[in-house]
Amino acid sequence: MALLSNILGFSALGLAARFGQLGIQKRNLFDNLSGHAIAMGVFGYGGYWAYKWDLRAAELLSQKRAEIEARRQSASGTQ
Repeated sequence: MALLSNILGFSALGLAARFGQLGIQKRNLFDNLSGHAIAMGVFGYGGYWAYKWDLRAAELLSQKRAEIEARRQSASGTQ
């Protein structure tokens, strides 16, 4: 469920960015709906990538913590 909420949240951010872009240009917000879909898709993919990166970072951190704990155990065992 976290993956879906992350993708939907980033997609909403993409839609808001598209509305902001069209607002700055003073164009009709609902003129080109395919541009909205593209922006939402690109930002949604960014959300998917961010979710996967978060999982990978947590995995790397847990591995590094285990390595540090093993070094501490071996260092305290030799002294």
